Amino acid sequence: MSINKEKIIGIGCDFQLEPSASKRKDAIENFSGGEKDRIKWMLDNMRQNKAFIYKIEGKKDKEKEIVLKNLQNDYLHYRKNWKSQPKNSFEKKLHGKSFEKEKHNPLCFDLEVASVCDLACGFCYRQYVSTPDKIMKKELAFKLIDQASNMQIPSMKFNWRGEPLLNPQLPKIVNYAKKKGILETIINTNATKLDEKLSRELIESGLDIMIYSFDGGTKETYEKMRPGRFSKNNFDNIYQNILNFSKVRKKMKSPFPRTKIQMILTDETRKVQEEFFRLFKNIVDEVSVKQYTERGGKLIDLSDKFEREIKEQKQDLISNYGKDAILMKDSQNNIYVSEGRLPCEQPFQRLLTTYDGKVGMCCYDWGATHTVGYLDESGFKNGEKEYQKVKNKADNKKKGFEMMDLSMPKKNNLPEKVVRNLKEIWNGKDINKVRKAHIDNKAGDIKICKVCPFKETYKWKKIN
Repeated sequence: MSINKEKIIGIGCDFQLEPSASKRKDAIENFSGGEKDRIKWMLDNMRQNKAFIYKIEGKKDKEKEIVLKNLQNDYLHYRKNWKSQPKNSFEKKLHGKSFEKEKHNPLCFDLEVASVCDLACGFCYRQYVSTPDKIMKKELAFKLIDQASNMQIPSMKFNWRGEPLLNPQLPKIVNYAKKKGILETIINTNATKLDEKLSRELIESGLDIMIYSFDGGTKETYEKMRPGRFSKNNFDNIYQNILNFSKVRKKMKSPFPRTKIQMILTDETRKVQEEFFRLFKNIVDEVSVKQYTERGGKLIDLSDKFEREIKEQKQDLISNYGKDAILMKDSQNNIYVSEGRLPCEQPFQRLLTTYDGKVGMCCYDWGATHTVGYLDESGFKNGEKEYQKVKNKADNKKKGFEMMDLSMPKKNNLPEKVVRNLKEIWNGKDINKVRKAHIDNKAGDIKICKVCPFKETYKWKKIN
């Protein structure tokens, strides 16, 4: 079932203040690895973390041990705060000055080093919302890393709407972040460009976590889910790239980056979960699946037939939520009904920026339609020009744009056209308005939140 955006604001879907993290169901399910393993792995390998290596240059052995202990504590603090920071904010109703007084800094800053992508996945926003084919300039990336370092942000992810390996400066950008003390660096990648040379460069850069997006456990399913944009995408080639990376990392005797592979759950991919696990269980550190989030595409996570049958069989349990009750099925075939909405954690955890410095508050706000600030003047000076160029190419079915059916991004919030730094935006009025709305059970007043399909913002009740 694709979540109808009209359903989201219907019966049983009002926002409810529910601070307990236990009421949330994580969108990601791990077949192997997971949060505890990730923490243990990072702590055990902290001596090989490039941030540690740079920090101990010129220090004596006793000082090195102090640095090590401090970084391990910083990492534990960061992972604990990922859930406790929003929870604390909900419980204490922190926003504005009260939020700032608690010294709640971003826990992750997502830097879009590339908004271009070489695939044309049918479930991706890129196929439906105009997105420029651009890469971030190295100078802007370095400037923003400096700001993140000054705020002592523990984690940075170097992608959002595009494929980070398409930016040739990526290894240098990651390495600069490690030099500036960023404890955890992450990328999501489709692995199309992951050859041996780039594999070595990424390992040497100090990249900490690499998450592969690979939707399918068979050649047929994968190539249907992830078609190439400019040329055919080949299952065997991508699988070999991932396998070869594991061999290169082993040869270089490096624990970094930790590798994870992820598949979204749709009506089709559910059938190949076992094959997916078998393919990768011995060549990556974590194997996981993720709930499909409606992005305007033509995919479904639950068939209409399945929905009808469940609603008939479980009528006594579902009737309270209306005929448009929203259902979810996890990887173990447990079925859930939405009892309502929960305040979103993301505006209390992270910030994201597009390649040109336009700041968003949530990874599901494609292209920062609810912009909360600008880190560079190009974010507002270029306006819609780059987006319109892409739409024109799609309308004229130019090569690489044939599968797109694009609309221009909406303008849900327009902050003042002034360049501010990361700290000013994090504590600014635009994002504070969003935080306050979520705390006051009025997130439906925020357009982008009102129609958000992110399943971790739903309160689920198991019905089978």
